[in-house]
Amino acid sequence: MTPRVSWLDRTAETVRTLLTDMAADPNGQFEPCVYETARLVALAPSLPHHRQRVAFLLREQRSDGAWGGPAEYDLVTTLSATEALLTERHREGTDPAVTSAADRGVEALSRRLAELDALPDTVAVEIMVPALLSEVNAHLARLGRTPLPEPAGTRADLLDAIRDALAQGHAVPEKLWHSLELFGPSVRGATSVQPVDNRLVGCSPAATAAWLGDDVLGEGQHPGVAYLLSVQHENGGVPVAAPLTLFERAWVLSTLLDTGVPITAPRPVLDRLVDSLHGAFTDDGAAGGAGLPVDVDDTATGLHALALLGSPRSPDVLRGFDRGDHFFCFPEERTPSTSANAHVVQALGTTLALPSNTPVLDETQRAWCSERLDTVVRWLVANQHPDGSWTDKWHASPYYATVCCAVALSRHGGPAANDAVRRAVDWVLAGEQDGGVWGRWEPTREETAYAVRLLLLASDDTDERVAPVAARGARSLLRHWSDERPHPPLWHDKDVYTPTRIIQVEMLAALYAAHTDPRTAPLLAGLSDLSTTSVGTGVG
Repeated sequence: MTPRVSWLDRTAETVRTLLTDMAADPNGQFEPCVYETARLVALAPSLPHHRQRVAFLLREQRSDGAWGGPAEYDLVTTLSATEALLTERHREGTDPAVTSAADRGVEALSRRLAELDALPDTVAVEIMVPALLSEVNAHLARLGRTPLPEPAGTRADLLDAIRDALAQGHAVPEKLWHSLELFGPSVRGATSVQPVDNRLVGCSPAATAAWLGDDVLGEGQHPGVAYLLSVQHENGGVPVAAPLTLFERAWVLSTLLDTGVPITAPRPVLDRLVDSLHGAFTDDGAAGGAGLPVDVDDTATGLHALALLGSPRSPDVLRGFDRGDHFFCFPEERTPSTSANAHVVQALGTTLALPSNTPVLDETQRAWCSERLDTVVRWLVANQHPDGSWTDKWHASPYYATVCCAVALSRHGGPAANDAVRRAVDWVLAGEQDGGVWGRWEPTREETAYAVRLLLLASDDTDERVAPVAARGARSLLRHWSDERPHPPLWHDKDVYTPTRIIQVEMLAALYAAHTDPRTAPLLAGLSDLSTTSVGTGVG
């Protein structure tokens, strides 16, 4: 007979294994990205395992000829994959399947561009689309075919200005290193670009390949080759960014600790994780991964996690991101981030909760934190949508932004945020679909976890509507806990991507909240005892 244990009993082992694996993982657990892999196919045919990367693109093409997420989220992905396969079709010994897939990609692009209302709010999209589209149209011109139209909202003028500046030998601004592959042959070996450990550029496989050049990659001696091969998955794909250790570790630890999940990892593992968070900070802040510029989102989440871990840092590092009424992620950003400002609220609120004799927090800093906390709370409340949700530039789903904002405001927003939090709870309750699931386009485990965690952490204990809905959501998560289907890519970078370990922790945190909340725990009693063989550490 298979032994049976309660879900909560199993949680300690799950957390211990998860944190031990994360501490030993140099890159983070991020699923392969079609956009990034296609850029390697186009730019680096001499890099070993080229045919595996081409095969990855062919397998990932949808039945309609496109690649990527729903609606406008297939535009950048399909542009990158189609351009790569159009390039590949001119190379010697090309599989006829490449030509067919490229032609189907062109047809899908034609349909998407005819239907497109707005560009997705992904990283550098305003220059990425014209860069890729011009390459696709160059291929079509050589084939004697009609070019594709350029959609509204692009900045071809900015792209041309950057390329002209590079051609004249001017420096590449650090914030562009992550997207270096967009700027043509002038980026190869650009001396203003500073690789990390002489291995990688801009935390990006594509940017690294563009900076090195295919001939260097073909020689196989440069340390960048080892980096590119180390981040490639067995299926041939590469992630949109790597390594993203601070991002993953800060999000995982802050979510677990903020939800009250016991941290059961061995002391050496925890020490390694804490040291890595501290090590990611400079005087200017912290970056999500090697080669990326510092940003307020990773800085704030790192501060929040370290404070919860009992190893706080000074909040002064946030001052450089202060824009008056809110905090910016990067200077001159196109759109502000609600989720990043929610993380600032958490960092400031957790810092203010530290004992008065905390060495990293004097009275002047405490006064600044208190004043800025009130200001950012007002900004978040003002930026809530009329329906009670928030949206954000770092994620395709409003459930992500809404859980970030509602939980932060419920903990640290005070009376000024009460109505906003209540309206967020109302919005989530209204968004439940049959079977206790949530999703922007279709139900997902990730979005369901956000909904459950928000309902239990941000709602009024006297709201009788919450318990049955949250319990239905938790039961759905339990049914799909070991589901091996991949999570759909919903997170924004140059393309949408999937941070698998972070999503796993969101599910874990939601289920922990449901099993420990007195409103929902009794409603899960029939599902609390699970076979040890059915509760693993992976969620697919």
